Amino acid sequence: MWKKIITGVLVICVIVAIWQRELLSYGWMQAKGQLKILWNTQPVEKVLANPAYPDSLKRKIELIQEIKRFAIDSIGLNPSGSYTTYYEQHGQPILWVITASEPYRLVAHQWSFPFLGTFSYKGFFEKPRAEKEEAELKKEGLDTRIGEVSAWSTLGFFNDPILSSMLERPVGRLAELIIHELTHGTLFIKNSLEYNENLADFVGEYGALRFMAQKYGKESTTYKAYLAERTYDERYDEHILRGTQTLDSLYRTFGSQTPVAEKQRLKTAMIEQIVETVDTLTDGQPKLLQPLTKKRKKHRLKLPNNAYFVGYLTYRKQQNRFRAEFEERFNGDFKRYFSYLKETYPSL
Repeated sequence: MWKKIITGVLVICVIVAIWQRELLSYGWMQAKGQLKILWNTQPVEKVLANPAYPDSLKRKIELIQEIKRFAIDSIGLNPSGSYTTYYEQHGQPILWVITASEPYRLVAHQWSFPFLGTFSYKGFFEKPRAEKEEAELKKEGLDTRIGEVSAWSTLGFFNDPILSSMLERPVGRLAELIIHELTHGTLFIKNSLEYNENLADFVGEYGALRFMAQKYGKESTTYKAYLAERTYDERYDEHILRGTQTLDSLYRTFGSQTPVAEKQRLKTAMIEQIVETVDTLTDGQPKLLQPLTKKRKKHRLKLPNNAYFVGYLTYRKQQNRFRAEFEERFNGDFKRYFSYLKETYPSL
C-alpha cells in the first residue's frame, strides 16, 4: 500500500517537474544568484574596521545605517535586518530586468510566480538568459526593454545586503533607494505590482526629502540641489505620463484594417515628439540640473518603445493619488497614514 502511494507521489512530482521545467530552471537560477551574493557578503562592522577600504566608502555605509534608522523611527517602516552586510560587485552588474508590452497597446506582459503572484517584469542573475528571453518575446511581436538593476528587495525573506554600486549614488538618491526597498519589506501586496512600486516610490521620495532636511537643513546646498532634482524629475514624470495618454489615444484609433506599417509610422512619430519635447522642461536652475541632461541624451540614443512607457506607469502613475490621500485624509501625518495602509492592505 505505502509503496503504491510513494510511487504515485513520485510520478506526480516527475510530471510536475516536466510540465514546469522552465519555471523550476528559472527558480534554480535565481536561487543560485541570490545565494552567491549572500554567501559572499561581509558584516558592515568588518568593512568599517578594515583599513583597506577607503573612508569615502565607509562614510556611505554609515550613512545607509542612518537612513535605515530614520526610516524605521521617523517614517514607520518595519525593523529589518537588511543593509547590515556588504557585497562587493567589483564594478560588475549582477541583475538584469526585462519588461515587455504589446506593440500597439500600452498593456504590459505579465509573468506569474507561485506564492508571489503576477509581475510586469522579470529579473535574471544571468545576462545571457535574460537576452534569450528578450529575443523570444521579440519573436512574439512584443516591445521589450532590458536594463541593469542596482537594488532589489527580497521582501523580508532574506536580509538584503548593501551593494557596492549603491555607494556611487549621491545622498538623496541613496536615501530614496534604501527607503524604497525597505517599504517593499514592510508592505507588498500580491498581484498589485503597480500599487507596490508606486507606493515605494512615493515613500522613498517623501522619506528622502525629510531625511535630507533633518540631516543637512532646508537651507543647505545639499538639500536644495536634491530638491531641484526632484522638481525636475516630477516635471519629467508628468511629461512622460502625458505622453502615455497621447500614445494610448493614438492606439485607440487603430482598427483591424489599419496597416501595420502605418501603425508603426504613427507610433514612431508620436514617440519622437514626446522625446524631443523633453527639452522644454526646466525648473529655472539649469546649473543644478546639468547632470540630468544625461537622462535625455540616453533616451535619444535609442528611441523608447511601449515597454519603456508601461514601465513608467508601473512606477509613477499613482503618485498624485498617494500624495492627495496623505495630505487630505491624514493631514500630513505620515506614520498614521502608513499605519492605515498596513492595516488596510494584506501584505505578503
